[in-house]
Amino acid sequence: MITLYGAPRTRSTRVSWLLEELGLPWQYQYINFAKGDSQQPDFLAISPSGKIPILIDENQSTTDTPITLSESAAICTYLVETYNIESETPLFIPKKGTPNSALYHQWFSFIICEIEQPLWTLAKHKFALPKAIRQENMQTVAIWEFDKAAAVAESWVPEQDYLLGDTLSIIDILLTHTLQWATKSGFTIPSKLAQYRDRLSTRPALARALKKEETTATKVA
Repeated sequence: MITLYGAPRTRSTRVSWLLEELGLPWQYQYINFAKGDSQQPDFLAISPSGKIPILIDENQSTTDTPITLSESAAICTYLVETYNIESETPLFIPKKGTPNSALYHQWFSFIICEIEQPLWTLAKHKFALPKAIRQENMQTVAIWEFDKAAAVAESWVPEQDYLLGDTLSIIDILLTHTLQWATKSGFTIPSKLAQYRDRLSTRPALARALKKEETTATKVA
């Protein structure tokens, strides 16, 4: 069994979306931050930072201890490397040492380090950090950083299909989710990036993932 710990429309959505794309059976454990779920001893035992997502995969364990992973990008990479070959519609994984592989890793790094970074910086200074060390002017900094990164991504993103051709890959999931996050946070999305976000946001697997997340959260609440 695969279990995902998360909250709706957070980085855990990247993982739930991918699980649905791969057609894997999985269960969802909602972590309600407002009720202090993230600081409970049983959750801290698997996530010492108190953060989500956390994935527990009992299917691949060779011992009594299941595989436990944090960090959404790492989890997505693990899932594709482990289960992609079994999927009815496999995601795109470029052959090592090819131009597509170079572009894949460039996008992967750029999404996490450049496009997402100002969004998380802003979020930390809004609610995640202790109030005493939050900086009120961080929004100006975050907007400037995001706009700069988004302009680069705008010059790279194709006008149709996916980032590396005609097949979905992890980087499409990461970028689409990050752009949705930016949109929700009030950042301005350049036109080609906005069109790309809208195309990818219509995938049925994403709709199924969001429904499962929100249904579970509603039941628990």
